[in-house]
Amino acid sequence: MPHTSSPRFAAVDLGASSGRVMVGRVGPDSLDLKEVHRFPNTPVRTGPTLHWDILALYAGVLEGLRAAGQVASVGIDSWAVDYGLLDADGALLGNPVHYRDRRTEGIAEQVWSRVPAHELYGATGLQYAPFNTLFQLVAARGTPQFAAARHAVLIPDLIAYWLTGELGTELTNASTTQLLDPRTGKWAHEVAGRVGIDLDLFPALRRPGDPAGLLLPHVLEETGLRGPVPVTAVASHDTASAVAAVPAAADADFAYLCTGTWSLAGLELDAPVLTEASREANFTNELGIDGTVRYLRNIMGLWLLQECLRAWRHPDPADLLAAAADAEPLRSVVDAGAPEFLAPGRMPDRIAEACRASGQPAPSTPAETTRCVLDSLALAHRRAVEDAQRLAGRSVDAVHLVGGGARNALLCQLTADACGLPVLAGPAEASALGNVLVQARAHGLLADRAEARALVARSQPPTRYEPRGGSARWRAAEERLIGRDRLGRGRR
Repeated sequence: MPHTSSPRFAAVDLGASSGRVMVGRVGPDSLDLKEVHRFPNTPVRTGPTLHWDILALYAGVLEGLRAAGQVASVGIDSWAVDYGLLDADGALLGNPVHYRDRRTEGIAEQVWSRVPAHELYGATGLQYAPFNTLFQLVAARGTPQFAAARHAVLIPDLIAYWLTGELGTELTNASTTQLLDPRTGKWAHEVAGRVGIDLDLFPALRRPGDPAGLLLPHVLEETGLRGPVPVTAVASHDTASAVAAVPAAADADFAYLCTGTWSLAGLELDAPVLTEASREANFTNELGIDGTVRYLRNIMGLWLLQECLRAWRHPDPADLLAAAADAEPLRSVVDAGAPEFLAPGRMPDRIAEACRASGQPAPSTPAETTRCVLDSLALAHRRAVEDAQRLAGRSVDAVHLVGGGARNALLCQLTADACGLPVLAGPAEASALGNVLVQARAHGLLADRAEARALVARSQPPTRYEPRGGSARWRAAEERLIGRDRLGRGRR
């Protein structure tokens, strides 16, 4: 355990279903993380639009900082792509719209009519997803709010603005907007101009480790902290923070899986992969710390199971997973990245409908549905890891699985079986740990990301899952689901 005199860092980690404030201590050979406050993140629908309740989230952040006590620094990470609009006085123009809202339906086609999909990918390296920030901004054009907007501020930067009064756009999150050139780390002005987006809406870019201001006097009063308390820009996209905490050796050849509401599966590279084959496979090139590229594919993730649990009125997850482990393996699988699973509601029924539509038996019990979900996620992990290696011309000898899914032993084992590679599971709190590690580096406690990762490996060693064979069954399930002529290909 770190000595009590070790600096304390507050990590504000906002996820799609909950937010929390964690306090981390970093010592010469130790790393400690403690949750001090957790609060729900419950979307709100007003009329046809689904919003984030950003003021409730901010209130949770303040309460968490109050619970944290005196800290050396504060860092903020969250999900990607969403933003708030500010007017000329810096006031928020309505609650940010949720990425699962339907306002972007048909917008991609409008954008592609001005910037063909292959040109857009070549300039920004970003996968197609209907909720990309670019599509959201195009959908918002023409609204009174957009006309009044003077700033577009990504979610973690919005929280930082309210805490400090200073505006900025953190680079790893900016790289998810489809408005940034991953080769240069600068805005893609030519693309933005062709679709009518003024990039001056976004505040100046800042990088992980940069100062992001000091807590304002009224924030100090609200939280009981003594100033000055700096806010440090971290890898504010939660996946970038999670990858920063992967406990891999400096010379390791590894793939990563950041698991939670989403599964993000890919490689850490030195340069983006902007080929047409990469675009067709729907891989994205997002930026990480130290100039790295997070080359990955988005998979729907444990959202599928979360929505099933909600429909079943939250049965005991441990009992459900035990029953799923005994259920028939690979009886039915679905495409875990399919857009029909994006919206909330009726998830067990929609999974059953997808199975029937593909000529497979429909799951009829919660255990069968859970097994279908976990088999499908493992299969999607397999496809992503194989495709990433092929497209990047790299090979890996292990998969590091971090995030909430690291607690799900069945998912970890199935992923090892499907990939035919060892899975090193943990840490589960990778995003918060990565947040703390970037703050610690900014304060001179760690030299580089290799030292930070070695510290994670020593203080929180991962659990190893060895593949149990049976690769032919996974290949057969893959062929059954997508057909031989589509193996290795994306949907676009």
